[in-house]
Amino acid sequence: MNHTVTIGNTGLSAFKLGFGAGVVGNSMMYPKVDDNLSRQLIQTALDQGINFIDTAFLYGMGHSEELIGEAIKKHGGRENLVISTKASPNPSFTEQGLQVDNSPAALRKAVDDSLLRLQTDYIDLFFLHFPDNRTPLGEAAETLAELKKSGKIRAIGASNLSFEQLLEFDANKHLDVLQAEYSLLVRQPEKDVIPYLLQHDISLIPFYPLASGLLAGKYTKDDVFTDTSRLNNPLFHKETYLANLERVEQFKSFAQTKGAEPAQIALAWLLTRPVVDLIIPGATRPDQIESNLLTLNVHLNENELQQLDTIFK
Repeated sequence: MNHTVTIGNTGLSAFKLGFGAGVVGNSMMYPKVDDNLSRQLIQTALDQGINFIDTAFLYGMGHSEELIGEAIKKHGGRENLVISTKASPNPSFTEQGLQVDNSPAALRKAVDDSLLRLQTDYIDLFFLHFPDNRTPLGEAAETLAELKKSGKIRAIGASNLSFEQLLEFDANKHLDVLQAEYSLLVRQPEKDVIPYLLQHDISLIPFYPLASGLLAGKYTKDDVFTDTSRLNNPLFHKETYLANLERVEQFKSFAQTKGAEPAQIALAWLLTRPVVDLIIPGATRPDQIESNLLTLNVHLNENELQQLDTIFK
């Protein structure tokens, strides 16, 4: 079966299961993933035929891009790869959260810097990673449109936007791909975001496709989380977390009847969504990449999709 897809209206073709490189070169957040393991992960993905790699400046403050650039140079065949990265110019971490600079000059420099780190002369898909609450989103989109016209980037993406911000960014119809949180446990995009994307032929690439690990079915009610990403995540707040665990127990039983891992079912479900052309699960071990690929062997019929909706209603 051919697993190559065209991403929205970008003209870019890629294997429908990409590699989310959030751990690569990102020892600040993933101290157990050193450069050697990062290189193994990238190489495993490439060896397995995965040709879509998604990274960001914030993943190791450019180091993820550097390691990916190094791997691509070694691997060759750049024209057969789809490289996606995200800009967070001049990041600072304040009490109000992450602050970035999306001014035209900062975005232009961010693209040039990413090109150098990735050792390439074009970026297939370039994202505005976060809004900066100062630069009008339409202005940021126009800057990326100019960079697309110049050939430095081939498609325009945006991430972490509310629905209202999505409308502002796409006022002049420059947006090609949106990244947003979407999973069996996080269905809010179905209310307004996905109908808009469908109407305008914009592709959605979900992040946190396994709901920060909940849908992998490994957590218990006795687990204690200390990382800020889960402490700040409503899915992990006490009563909600316990309710989610009950849903996941039913989900695990469903996965067992399908002869698949819960994570594979969760990823396969995403591939049935109308605006999701491809998914980008991450991995902290090479064997997880191979396990993720088994997702493509999972087929969900209408009755099974309804069962999942019942579990995660």
